[in-house]
Amino acid sequence: MKKMIIAAAAAAMLTLSACNNSDGTIAVVPSAAEPDVSTITVNSSEKVNVVPDIAEVVYSVQTEGTDAAGCQQQNTQDVNKVVELLTSLGVEEGSIQTTGYYMNPRYDWSNDTRKLIGYEATTTLTVSDLLIDRLGDILTQSVNAGINNIQSISYLSSKYDESYQEALRLSIEAARTKAEAMAAAAGCQLGDITDLREQSSYSQARYTDNSLMEKTNLSAAADTGSVTIMPGELEVEALITVEYQLFPNS
Repeated sequence: MKKMIIAAAAAAMLTLSACNNSDGTIAVVPSAAEPDVSTITVNSSEKVNVVPDIAEVVYSVQTEGTDAAGCQQQNTQDVNKVVELLTSLGVEEGSIQTTGYYMNPRYDWSNDTRKLIGYEATTTLTVSDLLIDRLGDILTQSVNAGINNIQSISYLSSKYDESYQEALRLSIEAARTKAEAMAAAAGCQLGDITDLREQSSYSQARYTDNSLMEKTNLSAAADTGSVTIMPGELEVEALITVEYQLFPNS
């Protein structure tokens, strides 16, 4: 008889009243110390806009030649010329990285025959930490120095950390507001936070312009001495999940 009484008491301890609402997730949490406490979990996300102030440019230098060795040598000279220009404009050598190189044969397919007519060498350079206010001038001078292809420009912000922290703060405030409204609608009172999780991935905000050649005629810009850069704004987003205690109204 004593064992049956203990089992019945344990079952009663696991049976809690919970407040339900279709707009959120409410979980019943068994607790020997606080048998009347349930939880409510809400998701929240907020965005902060920030103006980018630095850029990353992916260049490529393409060179053609009649023989492989000569083509490679000319490509190396063209790349060195571009690197010298960038460093003379204040770009740190550590911000310039060779991220690709290939050389392919070129053929003439006239009259259904294949004839080797030369080679094409391409070196890809990724240049980081470029100040936005100097980007137009750097692009123009790079074209004059031998850059014949700009694959993409990525715009970034040096104030990403501050913007992300602000987005996190706003997300937590929004989560509290949402949870309070849900608890009130369910006839409950909101308690303290029992669990707080960051769901968004922490990575420096950027967006990439992959269609620069369509928007800007670089050859014409080099002749006029101007390239117009309009980076717009970046969205820094924070996503969190918060769990609160939930008490029935007395």
